[in-house]
Amino acid sequence: MTTTSTAAYWEPLWADGRRYRQLDGPENRLMDEYLGFGRGRPALDIGCGDGALARHLHHGLGYRTTGIDISPSAVALAAAHDEGPAPGPAWRCADITTSDLTDLPDPAYAVITCRLVYRWMEDKTAFLNRVRHLLAPGGTFWVVTEIAGRREDTDPLQGLGINPAEVETLISGWSAVQAADLDVLRCYALYP
Repeated sequence: MTTTSTAAYWEPLWADGRRYRQLDGPENRLMDEYLGFGRGRPALDIGCGDGALARHLHHGLGYRTTGIDISPSAVALAAAHDEGPAPGPAWRCADITTSDLTDLPDPAYAVITCRLVYRWMEDKTAFLNRVRHLLAPGGTFWVVTEIAGRREDTDPLQGLGINPAEVETLISGWSAVQAADLDVLRCYALYP
C-alpha cells in the first residue's frame, strides 16, 4: 500500500515536475526572527524539496545545513540549484521515519526545520521522537504547517491542514512553544 509518507508516493510527483508553495519574504522574515544567525552551527531541513529553505538557512542565516528528502528527484533538484563560489548545503536522500540517521553529517542539530511536512507524517509521535533525538540541547525545531479550516469553504484544499488533535501532539512535551500565523499557515518554534 502506498501512503503519503513514502517515497513511492512523493517520487513520481517530484519527478513529474510538481512544485509546492514557495518561500516568500514574510515567511523568511519570521524564520530569521525565530532562528537567528547560525554562526556555522548545524541545521537539518527535513523534507527539503527543491532546497529553498535549506539554502536560506545556509547562505542567508549562516547555518551549516543539510537538506534531506524522501524523493531522489527532489534532492537532485535541490542540488541543481546550488550555484556560486560558496559551497551550498549538503543534500541527502533519506526517509526521516525509517532511514539510519547516523549517516547524517552531524549527530545533533542546533536547528531542525520541517516545512509543509508534518501533516503527512503517519505516526506523528514517532516522527517527533526522532526529531527530539536529533535536536541539540538548546536547539529549535521550526515547523511550518497548514492549519485545517483556514481556507474558504469552497476551496478544494480546505481540509488540507492539521486538526486540533494533531496540533496538540506537535506542541506537547516541549519546554517552550512560540507560534506565529501566516495566512493559512502557522509557524512553530519548539524548544526542548
